[in-house]
Formats: sequence, C-alpha cells, structure tokens
Amino acid sequence: MSVATSLIEDQPVRVAPVPAETLYQFNESPLLARQNQQESNARSYPRRIPLALKRAKGIYVEDVEGRSFIDCLAGAGTLALGHNHPVVIEAIQQVLTDELPLHTLDLTTPVKDQFVQDLFGLLPPALAAEAKIQFCGPTGTDAVEAALKLVRTATGRSTVLSFQGGYHGMSQGALSLMGSLGPKKPLGALLSSGVQFMPYPYDYRCPFGLGGAQGVQVNLNYLENMLNDPEAGVQLPAAVIVEVVQGEGGVIPADLDWLRGLRRITEQAGVALIVDEIQSGFARTGKMFAFEHAGIIPDVVVLSKAIGGSLPLAVVVYRDWLDTWLPGAHAGTFRGNQMAMAAGSAVMRYLKDNNVCAHAAAMGERLSEHLRILQRDFPQLGDIRGRGLMLGVELVDPNGTPDVQGHPPAFGRLAPLVQRECLKRGLILELGGRHGAVVRFLPPLVITAAEIDRVAEIFGRALVAATATL
Repeated sequence: MSVATSLIEDQPVRVAPVPAETLYQFNESPLLARQNQQESNARSYPRRIPLALKRAKGIYVEDVEGRSFIDCLAGAGTLALGHNHPVVIEAIQQVLTDELPLHTLDLTTPVKDQFVQDLFGLLPPALAAEAKIQFCGPTGTDAVEAALKLVRTATGRSTVLSFQGGYHGMSQGALSLMGSLGPKKPLGALLSSGVQFMPYPYDYRCPFGLGGAQGVQVNLNYLENMLNDPEAGVQLPAAVIVEVVQGEGGVIPADLDWLRGLRRITEQAGVALIVDEIQSGFARTGKMFAFEHAGIIPDVVVLSKAIGGSLPLAVVVYRDWLDTWLPGAHAGTFRGNQMAMAAGSAVMRYLKDNNVCAHAAAMGERLSEHLRILQRDFPQLGDIRGRGLMLGVELVDPNGTPDVQGHPPAFGRLAPLVQRECLKRGLILELGGRHGAVVRFLPPLVITAAEIDRVAEIFGRALVAATATL
C-alpha cells in the first residue's frame, strides 16, 4: 500500500491515496442493506454517500471494499486534524492508561481544568478576561439551547433575532432559529416562540437586490430601525444569534463591516450578541474563531464539533454579566466527557503551536484559486466563497433567467450529479444552501498543498462528467 504524508505532522498516512483514474461503482453492500432496513428514515448522509467505512487516517477514509476516499466532509467540520491524528490518539490513550474517571457530570478534574485553561487561552484577551463557561450535553444544538436560556434569564426578555439561512441545530428550540423551512414544516408550531428572522448579508443573492457596500448598509439600517422603532412590531430581543459564516445555509461569509455594525447596534440596544462558532471555530476560517476576522467581541460564543478532538463535547462561553441563572438551570448527564476534554486540549494546543490558522488560510486560498480557474471554463460555477478551509461553490444554470442582480438561478439539479461524480473518483463532498445547489469543502485543516491540488483535479473531472449529462 502506498503512503501519503501530511504537511504539518510528518506522520505516515497508511490509507492509500486515490489513483488518478479511479472510477468507483457503488452497489449496495450487506452493511448498507442492513442499514437501509434497520435505521431510521431520518438518516441522511448514507443516501448521498453510500459508504460503509472501515478505517481512516489523516484526510483519507477506506471502506469495507478497500476503496480509498479523500474526506472533504470531515465529520461536518469536527475533524480539525483529520482522522486518528497522533496527538488525539495519544491523549485518549493517556486517559485510559491513567485510569482517569470517564464520567464526572460537572465535577471538576485536572483534565477539565486544563481544558478550560487551554480554551480560554485561545480566546481574545478581552473576552477571556471576563469569560464564564457552561458545559452542555455533548451536541452543538444543546449548547444553543443553553445559550437561549442564558440570555433570556439575564435580560428578562424572550424574543431572539435569527437570520435567514441560519442553522443552529435540530432540537425544538434550536430548530425555531433555523432559516430552512424543510425540517420545520412537518412539525407545525414549534415549542419555542418569539423568534424573528432578519435578512442575512448574502452578497451574491442580496435580499435587498443590491449587494456590495450598499447592500450591507441597507441591511444594517433595517436592523437598527427594527430595534429602535417603537412601532416596528417586534419586542426588544434578548439576543441576536448569528453564524459569521453560514455553513448549512450555503457557506456564506458575513461582510466584516456588517459584523462590526451588528456588534455596535446590539451593544447600543442592550441586546446580547450570540455567535455560533460550532462549525467555523478552531482555525477553520484562518482565524482561531471566525468572529476574530471582524475584530469584535461577542457576548456569547457557542462551541462544539472540533472542540472535542473528534469526540462529543459542547460548551457555551459567555461574558460574566450574563451569569445570572441559578444552579441547575442547564444540565446534561454527559457534560463531563473527560476523554473528549483531553482530546480537545490536545487539538487546541496543536492548532496554536503549529500555527494551523495560517496554514488553513493558505490552503483555503490555494483551493479558491483552483476553483476560480475552473470557473473560467464552467459558467455553472456561479459564486466561489467562504473563508479559510470553509468554502462553497454555488452552482448556477447559465441558461436560466437572471435575478435582479444579474446572477443566474441556482442549479439544484446539477449539484448531486457533481457530488456523485466526485464520489466515483474518490472524493467525499457535501451539499448545502438554497435548493441544495452549493458544493461544500470542509477538509481536515492539515490537508497539504499537494492534496488540495488533487481535490481540485477530481472536482474538475467531476464537473466535466456531470455537465456532460445535462
């Protein structure tokens, strides 16, 4: 078996890189057949990525049939250092060797204390100086639920402003903040009330039909008027919750001036600003936290995915003025996941010590440049966007009727064809955005320049094959 090598960590990756002319065919294996028969109809990824995985290392996964794939999904951004990174394995093994408690509820341990110090050490000093932390149930959606309780308790207000295209989880409270109507439609009325949706600064599809600096300014004016107009029809909210880069909504980065304006407006109105960094945090966008690109300090930061070093963990970090809730106001049996804290500490130290932020920024720019070159030959690549290694390509129908900004309509029919052709060539990608028309790139942050080039090559071949079928 051949060996690939990671740029940051010179450890052998003993999963075979994908051959240049690979064209896999997919027939339902016994494992997939049983999954299809026995698992819930709510399962999602196996429908688009019909793989039964056996092992993984770095950016590569191998299925039970011995086929190798480049993983540009990476646990939806969870695997910052890729699969089975040596520092993560070592941290997990040390917990077991030392017979440390694996389950402690919210009792403290040296592992937990070290985790908190490591996390606070990554925060901007202005936030770390007054930070409090709440350990939640081990999912991002539970951390969002905790954040909602926190701000409503501290302010005495119940309304929350969210944004069109936003995604904050699938529990009832978090679901009420979601822009997408699909998961909410079958449920009728949601348990959480008092959510008001605002337009997000989606430059390519500006909700005001403007785009650019003018679209940003109109968006901020709209928000500021809503919070200050006594006849706006919306109660002064407890908080505004925002993704600095919308992930599931289509990898849409918020304009940095807009973010600074949002912080100014919420601060002046006495409204807490919650930043959801569940997918964008921990070097993913080229900064340790995506909000740092704008130089702002949120009131609340929601963290999960990469924070547990590939194991389940979620926390809320917030400014101490909000810490007015009572003991037991939020709890969760598995908020004391010691193994995840040890793995998370190892990942955080590695990110910092190896300047992974700069590497992610450079690799993201390298991939973006490849995509821009492909765009010259493929008019179906309508918009290339994102930050760092959180990138998206919005596919468009160049023969469709342009919108008010002159952009062709989203091409939802093409996206799954491209995804399938990528998978046949050994590349795992996910889709998202309006009409499912955005191809998303979320590779492990340790991906090398050569591996970036390979991803772009496969994507280009897949575009040729997919567009030929139209």
